[in-house]
Amino acid sequence: MTSRIPFVGGNWKMNLMRREVGELVRGVSSAVADSRVECAVYPSFVYLPDAIAAASAGLSVGGQDCSDELRGAFTGQVSAGMLKDIGCSSVLIGHSERRHGLGESDALISRKLGRALDAAVMPVLCVGETLAHRESGVAHAIIESQLRASLAGHSEAALARLVIAYEPVWAIGTGRTASADDASEAHDTIRRTLAVLYTARFSEAIRVIYGGSVTAKNAADLFSREAIDGGLIGGASLVAADFAQIIAAASARVRR
Repeated sequence: MTSRIPFVGGNWKMNLMRREVGELVRGVSSAVADSRVECAVYPSFVYLPDAIAAASAGLSVGGQDCSDELRGAFTGQVSAGMLKDIGCSSVLIGHSERRHGLGESDALISRKLGRALDAAVMPVLCVGETLAHRESGVAHAIIESQLRASLAGHSEAALARLVIAYEPVWAIGTGRTASADDASEAHDTIRRTLAVLYTARFSEAIRVIYGGSVTAKNAADLFSREAIDGGLIGGASLVAADFAQIIAAASARVRR
């Protein structure tokens, strides 16, 4: 049995208006109250203060992204320090919709990671392969490459609170889900890479979560695997009842 505390994040992307954010945060807060997981939600930047105000003590709020710059003339960007200043405790870094949709490079992601660490905001670093990578047999090599480049220059001590989210790009928003075996194998690759880059102790301490069409129906199977420490949830996190079931599935992992 692992001693790692499960982490479940709800990435709300560009969804929900102000009233809906408040209602959903209150619903999720109730679900978290009796759980044994660490839970965070990631609403749109403009509703972060509303989410923070509505969240209970057991639910944290984070940013969907941050700038690789500290401050200055960078129109439309939000710094990690600004997120920290309003009460955010974590931030998503390198989500596949930014890596592949917006062309963010590993070098840029590494700089963003550094800004989050400097601001004492917990980074949730996303890595994962495309369908083309998987079909050509290089999925695990891609994951290793992304980790090496994104973590370059960051020390083990600085990364103590790092969470890594494995996101198979082909499974995000498609309704397709990596099998529990496939996800577990990818998580093992992540831990092996961390052990090479840092230490075995570090690789076993870091939480590695799964993101890729996690639902209330498949969460229990995914979270039953020793290598999977929770999930980064997209569409299912927009429905309080579904998200509550996912949180409960992660919490059951602790009770086993």
